Amino acid sequence: MENPLTNLFAVKDLRNRILFSLGMLAVYRIGSHIPTPGVNQAALAEMARQLQSTMFGLYDMFSGQNLSKVTIFALGVMPYISSSIILQLMTVVWPYLERLSKEGELGRRKITQYTRYLTILLAVVQALGIAIYLERQQQVAGLPLVYNPGWGFRLMCVLTLTTGTSFIMWLGEQITERGIGNGMSLLIYSGIVVGLPRAILSTLDQMRTGQIGLIRILFLIIMMVAVIAAIIYVERGHRRIAVQYAKRVVGRRQYGGSSTHIPLKVNTGGVIPVIFASSLLAFPATLGGMVQDGWVRRLVDQLAYGMPLYNLLYLVGIIFFAYFYTAIVFNPDDVAENMRKYGGFIPGIRPGKRTAEYIDTILGRLTLVGGLYLVIVALIPEFLITGFKVAPIPFIGDKLDAILPRFVTEGMGVSFFFGGTSLLIVVGVAMDTVQQVESQLIMRHYDGFMKKTRIRGRRG
Repeated sequence: MENPLTNLFAVKDLRNRILFSLGMLAVYRIGSHIPTPGVNQAALAEMARQLQSTMFGLYDMFSGQNLSKVTIFALGVMPYISSSIILQLMTVVWPYLERLSKEGELGRRKITQYTRYLTILLAVVQALGIAIYLERQQQVAGLPLVYNPGWGFRLMCVLTLTTGTSFIMWLGEQITERGIGNGMSLLIYSGIVVGLPRAILSTLDQMRTGQIGLIRILFLIIMMVAVIAAIIYVERGHRRIAVQYAKRVVGRRQYGGSSTHIPLKVNTGGVIPVIFASSLLAFPATLGGMVQDGWVRRLVDQLAYGMPLYNLLYLVGIIFFAYFYTAIVFNPDDVAENMRKYGGFIPGIRPGKRTAEYIDTILGRLTLVGGLYLVIVALIPEFLITGFKVAPIPFIGDKLDAILPRFVTEGMGVSFFFGGTSLLIVVGVAMDTVQQVESQLIMRHYDGFMKKTRIRGRRG
């Protein structure tokens, strides 16, 4: 068959996986329209409109607009991602988890089970924080956010949101195991894509009413195209390390004598460091709903979206998790040891420890470049939406605020959906999904989507 799209449904197993994934995504979208009992949806819509240009808008985008509607899926995948971060960090410092991580499939299942338990615990805490925050808010447009405040509403909110998070976790695992893979990423992807038409119509309406000029729209389009091109270029970029295999004779047959290469990705972590850093910075906002005064309240205010302290921690967090995640998924010592066993060596580098150090040095440089690239992409939404708040910077904040143009300090007021983070997730997940389907087709001797140049995902 010459048509690759026809080939997708020619293989029964691949067809079933695609249809199963689409069915699970449809279930996720249906659940996104089931509201939490006791919440005034009209008041919520008005509050979401007022908070669109804050950190609330970013998490609402990750949750597929479930957070602004406080549906049963309001927490989204964030509790699961946060628990994964915590377990991976504890693997480094807790010997018990470190032993489990080295026990193969059995150890991985144990860690996955602990991740589920921690996800439930985090979901309970975050759901309680959302319930208390909604109760303490004043009326929006003359309408109360909660009809009957009290512990009855809080318990109902905790039960509903925690159950929704558990169901989302199950959906993601099912897509990963029985679908086309990347279950959690596809759930985030679907939540972002479903909001794009609404964001485009909203932007066109702002242009029609004169809120956004034509020059600003053209600038936004050019920036989007440039960001997408840069994401594709960097995500497919890699550094090749030449490897030579010596000749060896086994019986009457001769093996080796060939040369190959080790491809090291520029951005090994993909969008994971950005999501990890965003998840950790969400905890102060959760605490802010429970605390109204004191030093905790002041600290939460300094960690609000767009504040200098938030930007600094966001930058450091992205680079840290870029190195951390790369260290988890790629071990130079194992690569060097496997090369030594099979008679491979890097020209000019001694096998063993020197080879591992050489690979680690190159990987460290690439990870720094990839981390800085993620920082730039992640900060683009802030520049477009709220600008960079420089006034709170000690000593020089007021002078910088007076010198810099208004569009730098106040932003352009565009939607989160046109930001670099959303584009990074959409483009990255799309490339990964196409690469996985491509590999399935090639494995079954069918032509892929690209006959001459294979599409490579972020891990391909």
